Amino acid sequence: MKLKPLIVSIKGIKLTKKEKILLKKEKPWGIILFKRNLKTFTQIKDLIIQIKAFSKNKNFPIIIDEEGSSVSRLKGLINHDFSSNFFGNLYKKDKFFSLRILKLYISSLSSILKNLGFNINTIPVLDILKPYTNKIIGKRSFSKEKKIVKEMGNYTIKYLHENNLAGIIKHIPGHGSARTDSHKKMPVVSLSLKNLNDTDFYPFKLSKAKFAMTAHILYKNIDKNNVATFSKTIIEKIIRKKIGFKGILISDDISMKALKYDLVTNAKKSIQAGCNIVLYCAGNINDNYKLIKSLPYIDKFTSKKTSEFYKFLR
Repeated sequence: MKLKPLIVSIKGIKLTKKEKILLKKEKPWGIILFKRNLKTFTQIKDLIIQIKAFSKNKNFPIIIDEEGSSVSRLKGLINHDFSSNFFGNLYKKDKFFSLRILKLYISSLSSILKNLGFNINTIPVLDILKPYTNKIIGKRSFSKEKKIVKEMGNYTIKYLHENNLAGIIKHIPGHGSARTDSHKKMPVVSLSLKNLNDTDFYPFKLSKAKFAMTAHILYKNIDKNNVATFSKTIIEKIIRKKIGFKGILISDDISMKALKYDLVTNAKKSIQAGCNIVLYCAGNINDNYKLIKSLPYIDKFTSKKTSEFYKFLR
């Protein structure tokens, strides 16, 4: 499968000539759309039809980050005020009722997203809420209780799959212990491996998600030199072995300020460490081209898992 391990992004509500060529000739793995790309239901459908046509792939991964509440790319088009924390709190009061409501909610949201043409939503957030967790996570977390986060996360993936939509668990191996927003600065976590294994890593273990997104966090006592996205040690020994994640591993956005190198170096370091796909969200066409030209084709593992994802969509 001759695809480049890059999720590209675009600037506006229509594809430019250069963006059309990018999709047609350069063969990115997928695309992510943001609020800046989404104006009306008709426009979104037309844009996605165009994207699929130029990629020449009806199963082309088209991704949205539609968590709800503070992270809603469809705000203004749908009323999406539910947060993960709402479901976590409901779970504490009545587990079975909360799961029924979650199932209805995922089914309803999936129906909207599929109707528009999306096939991946970047949920659930599996970070545990702690007293000092940076506010960038906040209500995006299901709970401060690890078992609730894990169970609600597992059911979210189950219900997404029942609706023929894939999810992305994030931010693996856990963002809950970070006091800093990785969009702005590199967070450093000093907890021991044992502590992290008992807490932050727990909700991610043996997830059936097809995709996971890394945390741009320096776990000082595991790899003092590299954030998780750049760490072969964390990806191989923690994410793949200890956590047991078997799907496609996607970097968080490589234009975030937690990463200190230029975009191309960030992308290469992510792939070299063991990320299967690199995510780029800023939408600059020149950077899209620079990145895609600098990367090799996807490896056999990613090709196999991508084929499995295409079959899942049929």
